[in-house]
Amino acid sequence: MKERIRLKKSKGLGGEIRVPGDKSISHRAAILGSIAEGTTRIKGFADGDDCSRTLKAFRQMGVRIERKRGESAAVEIYGRGLHSLREPERIIDVGNSGTTIRLLTGLLSAQPFFSVLSGDSSVRNRPMKRVVEPLRNMGARIQGREEGNKAPLAIQGSSLMGISYGSPIPSAQVKSAILLAGLYAQGSTEVREPFPSRDHTERMLGLLGARIEAGKGSAKIVQREGLRAQEIDIPGDLSSAAFFLVAGLISKDSEITINEVGVNPTRKGIIEILERMGGNLRLDNLQENSGEPRADITVRSSRLKGVMIDGEFVVRSIDELPILCGAAAVAEGETIIQGAGELRVKETDRLRAMAVELRKFGVEVEEYPEGMRIVGRERLKGSTCLSYGDHRVAMALAVLGLVAEGETVVEDTGCIKSSFPGFLEVLGSISNVKCQSSKFK
Repeated sequence: MKERIRLKKSKGLGGEIRVPGDKSISHRAAILGSIAEGTTRIKGFADGDDCSRTLKAFRQMGVRIERKRGESAAVEIYGRGLHSLREPERIIDVGNSGTTIRLLTGLLSAQPFFSVLSGDSSVRNRPMKRVVEPLRNMGARIQGREEGNKAPLAIQGSSLMGISYGSPIPSAQVKSAILLAGLYAQGSTEVREPFPSRDHTERMLGLLGARIEAGKGSAKIVQREGLRAQEIDIPGDLSSAAFFLVAGLISKDSEITINEVGVNPTRKGIIEILERMGGNLRLDNLQENSGEPRADITVRSSRLKGVMIDGEFVVRSIDELPILCGAAAVAEGETIIQGAGELRVKETDRLRAMAVELRKFGVEVEEYPEGMRIVGRERLKGSTCLSYGDHRVAMALAVLGLVAEGETVVEDTGCIKSSFPGFLEVLGSISNVKCQSSKFK
């Protein structure tokens, strides 16, 4: 059974909300907590299928993990240390999680056992060579479809040598996979990028005692004898908050506050872009906890204008570009996105998906190989849309349904559970209309 969401135009949004813990940080807390010495206690762990897949993978490798549902979303991980993971008896199924498969490829390359990583059809078609090639340069023994470019991946752990790697693309997943392998490699391992990608791995490695040096666009790690378990408090996910930031800005007579959201500088592109578009955003109660900055973010209805989104702004807002397309759809003038070819190899081709679906709302869109041009319009018309099985596309279209005339239906929305299981309930709590979900064959 598939799911769909029905929405009607809202007369204004308001309220104070929280969003789930940051997915990226949750993955890294699970991975590093599993190979640390001692018990890592995590508060605010992301309650979605993607991060659950990472926890399940380490349970398969002998790590004791206790998960407590509820407001604190607490997880306790009884780490086995760097060298005590066990060979998994079965294939590790990462589901739809690209982060899990790429980061574990790096970690498992250095383990003294054999393992196989696979996932759903989307993950099996995602490019893996960008991770596999530098790991092979370190001495990793990895086999897979298309000469290692596609999962399933079969990994025979081996001794690794540190490298200095210049990544042709800025990618936190590539960088993190190499750094995790570098924890075990002889000598030092360095990754350089054309633009700085998100730095959650570097921050958490430092928090747990790794010898790591991080600069603008580079990170270097030296082989470590052990990591020390810590208490980790994960902030709200800015990528999840982004849907409500845009919803509050583009809906008339609206004001929304989202509490304790992560505002890591390598992730704040969405905030800076919305401010450039004329959005009224305010950050309060800025503080740092567990190595990550966080703040309460308040947005108010604003008249947005089109902007250019390219270069470093694309890198720092890559996951938020679908909802930025939604903001552009109602902004005055043109918004041009360039250098975003990475969106074509996410859960779906997000450039194509957003171009096709925005046109259904009556928006003029021109698609480029690595971007698009969106001509905003004051009024959108409700439509029946497809999610393409992509959680961020589904949520972006649902937000547009709150400002479009008439009814909007978003088909195949079960994918939202991979990152934000309570999305519809939160959306309903800030709107004055019913957001109905139903199942169909």
